[in-house]
Amino acid sequence: MSENSASDEKVVHSFVAPLLNEEGNVEELHRRIVAVAEEMGQPYEIIFVDDGSTDATAQKARALAPLTLIEFRKRFGQTAGLDAGIKAARGEIIFTMDGDLQDDPAETKKLLAKLNEGYDVVASWRYKRKDSLMKKFFSRGADKLRKILLNDSIHDSGCQLRAYRRECFDGVDLFGEMHRFIPALLELDGWRIAEVKVTHHPRTSGVTKYNWRRTIKGFTDMVAMWFWQRYAARPIHFFGGAGLVSLLIGTLILVWMFVEKVFLGAAIADRIWPLLGIFFLLSGIQLFIFGLLADIALRDYYHNRGRMNYSIKKVTRNP
Repeated sequence: MSENSASDEKVVHSFVAPLLNEEGNVEELHRRIVAVAEEMGQPYEIIFVDDGSTDATAQKARALAPLTLIEFRKRFGQTAGLDAGIKAARGEIIFTMDGDLQDDPAETKKLLAKLNEGYDVVASWRYKRKDSLMKKFFSRGADKLRKILLNDSIHDSGCQLRAYRRECFDGVDLFGEMHRFIPALLELDGWRIAEVKVTHHPRTSGVTKYNWRRTIKGFTDMVAMWFWQRYAARPIHFFGGAGLVSLLIGTLILVWMFVEKVFLGAAIADRIWPLLGIFFLLSGIQLFIFGLLADIALRDYYHNRGRMNYSIKKVTRNP
């Protein structure tokens, strides 16, 4: 048993990696993490989260030590895997990474050096990516859109090789495909973010999990992050504001129709404007009520967060 991974020591570094059908990579990933963790010379732990793999990933991981293996009952996604691993982590500094070995765990030394300059989060920038043209195309398009909507300070939201101070995640829950936007989410709360260039390697084993469905999910979560960034504290400002504008438009249309009918003697029975006025009026009332309900739901969210959107089957700890 490694001296640095002894369970009775205070853990300094936690290495967290979600895995999905990575039977060809899991053992080598663990070996590389152990090598860099020992080189850092601080007590450490390694946490793998098996996201419902259908191959031998979990079986191979159970034989590795030191390791904490969290196994999901079924596939819940990379974000859920990261959330479970981060919540289980005991280290003062948390390193996250993918399980495909395209990002070298040895690069965590760069992240740590930058973190020690006084930052709270250090993200990786795959400056020269080793992915397919299609994957690069969609990723760059998503990055451009992310800059417009979120205006965060990093170049590469898709790279999960990152270093965080443990306190960054106090009270933070991750849902959907939000693992891409963790730095943006933390930057919103005032944490100091930095970025370093890292080497990116081609995948040598396993199959990429990237597809068009993840692009759509990522876009919807990006819009949700945009909304959260601007209106998380008071959603009534967004929905209520839109509702008031709709109410104003509807009222102006109906007032003008009233003036035309009563004072100008115009026929309005065969015109669409009265219907449009009523539509805007009712839509405005609905939006305003929706804003009030969203405000109540948000307060409930902050006070009642006892259950997450994933289910853990088993936790195995190999000291």
